[in-house]
Amino acid sequence: MFQLILSRTQSLKSDLLSGLTVALALVPEAVAFAFVAGVDPLVGLYAAFMVGLITAAIGGRPGMISGATGALAVVMVSLVATHGVEYLFATVVLMGTLQVFAGVLRLGKFIRLVPHPVMLGFVNGLAIVIFLAQLQQFQILDPVSGALIWLQGEQMAMMLGMVALTMAIIHFLPKLTKAVPSSLVAIITIVAISVGLELDLRSVQDVLVDMTGDPLATIAGGLPQLHIPSVPFNFDTLVIIFPYALILAAIGLIESLLTLTLIDEMTETRGRGNKECVGQGVANITTGFFGGMGGCAMIGQSMININSGGRGRASGIAAALFLLAFILVGSSLIEMIPVAALVGVMFMVVLGTFEWASFRLLGRIPNSDTLVGITVAAVTVAADLAIAVIVGVIMSTLIFAWKNAKHMRFEIEEKGGVKIYKPIGPLFFASIHNFREHFDPVNDPQEVIVDFVRSRVSDHSGIEAIDALAERYMKQGKSLHLRHLSPECIKLLHKARKLIEVNVIEDPKYAIADDALDS
Repeated sequence: MFQLILSRTQSLKSDLLSGLTVALALVPEAVAFAFVAGVDPLVGLYAAFMVGLITAAIGGRPGMISGATGALAVVMVSLVATHGVEYLFATVVLMGTLQVFAGVLRLGKFIRLVPHPVMLGFVNGLAIVIFLAQLQQFQILDPVSGALIWLQGEQMAMMLGMVALTMAIIHFLPKLTKAVPSSLVAIITIVAISVGLELDLRSVQDVLVDMTGDPLATIAGGLPQLHIPSVPFNFDTLVIIFPYALILAAIGLIESLLTLTLIDEMTETRGRGNKECVGQGVANITTGFFGGMGGCAMIGQSMININSGGRGRASGIAAALFLLAFILVGSSLIEMIPVAALVGVMFMVVLGTFEWASFRLLGRIPNSDTLVGITVAAVTVAADLAIAVIVGVIMSTLIFAWKNAKHMRFEIEEKGGVKIYKPIGPLFFASIHNFREHFDPVNDPQEVIVDFVRSRVSDHSGIEAIDALAERYMKQGKSLHLRHLSPECIKLLHKARKLIEVNVIEDPKYAIADDALDS
């Protein structure tokens, strides 16, 4: 009993400290994504708080962190620019409703259809995206031209030095002690050095000023207030927001479920995809009614949480509550944090997220799988995650179809004047050409049997191929019989049911011809 209590105490401590670390890293990203979407920083911070809190409490993956993300922000920007922020809030509510329906309909299981090469590309692509996003912290606004320019001289040297120190602390501290998250220690250390030596390091406050142009910009605010979106509740509004809501719901669920799968592999546990769909949906419905921009799972912050020891729901709940505390009372403390510390943390996330082992796989796995992984990573960087995953799945499907089409072969034998064709392999759209070429209706005997004991009709193209084959034999005045069809094949071959011959004695499992004959 004592060991059980001690274990729970240690777990809660790890979750709380990890949550604090995550909250510190959430602030600049939530603000940045709010500006990408064209909304006020508090809209992004409120979304990070509410989405993070609700998904941590009722979602399907303990330890996963959710909040405002860039993948959603880039879709929102055109809606906000064209119709205004109130339409964004209405869209987020509809987005959440669609996600809840996806969970209720148990669509989360379809994430299993994502092949491993696509997962590798997803992980590597997001690692590159996270890395590239940090580079903007090495830039400042030119007061003359108003354009972004790279840090120069001493400023760049100090920035690089503090980033390197942060990464060193995160890497080496766990070798000495794991009592506290190394990322949190690194952030506190950089803050202490910056304040103690009065170093001129870019802070979170400087980032806010650069983004807003307001020297008094702050993340300070009050509690989120209930706000019904000020839009006309009519069909015209639905026409405007539905396409955006559908895209946002799809992107949010894809990113969340892929992140869930990744954390499952890292922790050797199993999350619940359908429950996560519902959790994400409820979170987005809520944030839409409280002035937030919506969100989904964040792979970077989730990696920080897992690597800092956060495994339970308390870690995500703590991160959200700490973030709220920053908004309400701790804004001045957060704004003084050097961005070098946060960049160092995210660089370590990049190193931990990128699948370096994928380089060792080059030449050891099929070239097609390598191509899929590289393509998904490239599209993730160039476009967005949803498009990348869709492209990867389509590529994998076509490659699979092509390979299986080449595996269609035949065994042919003749017994007592009857010719028996035995196809081996699936009969589907990619293999029908090979299937047709093996038959010779003109020279075959009067009785021909196609034995599907080692084959399966997989789609409508296969049905049409058999129907066309039957017509070719009928034109020659010859009989074509099909046997050893599975129940699924018989159902698919409803059009050709009068041609089906089921050998009940040889294969009683398929003796359902009576059902077809009675229909």
